[in-house]
Amino acid sequence: MMLWLALSLMTAAAMLAVLWPLSHHRVTRPSGSDLAVYRDQLAEIERDRAAGLIGAAEAEAARIEVSRRLLAAAETSASGMPAAPAPGAVWHRRIAALAALVLVPAGAAAIYLTLGSPHLPGASLAGRPDVPLEQRSIESMVAQVEGHLGKNPEDGRGWEVLAPVYMRLGRFEDAVKARRNALRLLGATPAREADLGEALAAAANGMVTAEAKAVFDHALAGDPDNVKAQYYTGLAAEQDGRPADAAQTWRRLLQTAPANAGYRPLIESSLARVDPGLSAPGPGSDDIAAAESLTPERRAAFVRGMVERLAARLKNDGSDAEAWLRLVRAYLVLGESEQARAAARDARQAVAGDAEKTKRLDEGLRRLGIEG
Repeated sequence: MMLWLALSLMTAAAMLAVLWPLSHHRVTRPSGSDLAVYRDQLAEIERDRAAGLIGAAEAEAARIEVSRRLLAAAETSASGMPAAPAPGAVWHRRIAALAALVLVPAGAAAIYLTLGSPHLPGASLAGRPDVPLEQRSIESMVAQVEGHLGKNPEDGRGWEVLAPVYMRLGRFEDAVKARRNALRLLGATPAREADLGEALAAAANGMVTAEAKAVFDHALAGDPDNVKAQYYTGLAAEQDGRPADAAQTWRRLLQTAPANAGYRPLIESSLARVDPGLSAPGPGSDDIAAAESLTPERRAAFVRGMVERLAARLKNDGSDAEAWLRLVRAYLVLGESEQARAAARDARQAVAGDAEKTKRLDEGLRRLGIEG
């Protein structure tokens, strides 16, 4: 309502500016100086006739014309009234006023209804490329890059630039998508693979999933010194309940790290978190109990990530009886009793050739409530 009122006032002001001068005509009134001019002209005619510059007949005609003008000017000056405008001039002013009164508002309304609307939202900063860079928020710049990638989805460099921004904004699923696109379009390198693994772990609430672990392993195969892949490999070992392996990985990483490396504090704090004196390679009841203190979502992610990685490892090498017991225990925590029994069967088959491992496995399964 306020918008329409403002537009109406602006239109009225514009019309007033046009109509005001048309409603007032100015007529030049003869003044005292005009009368003096006519008198001077009469004197000049008389001097020219006396000097022989003009003939008597010409002087008489000129004198009559100037005298007529002098009399008319004298009468107008005496009455103080302006001369009436010509009829044509009056109609011209009326036509101009009518056009201003009708055509200007109608034209403005037609243009506004065609090109504008008071209900349209304001343009976002992403759509204002003339806004200085320092005045634009990171969200607006991300939106602009997203718009570019929407039109150019094969721009691998754009995806690679956008991915770390997504990570800083906590948009981990989007970061995974961006990392995958960069890897696909620009080619696989250990650094890009490690970046993808990091995004996958972040999207899983910090858990190194089986997919992320496979990506880190592939990155290390191409570059054994990749710091990011080494760190997450140690984290995967810790989450699998193998603190000794995690400690060994992180110690090796610290030995090769420069003294001023920015990642040293993270590695040192992670190393302090694990017990280097443990040689048993698995999470026992204490590890599962620790997961119970997490939120339901993080607890589920913790256990699920451990299960995925452990199952994938045992599929390739099933000789570790303790690892089989951890897998069965994890399935029971998840409430997947059928999966636990299936894992127990696979475990017995995997260690069937080793009597000692079979004995330890059977004892552990009985403690977990799974017989024969």
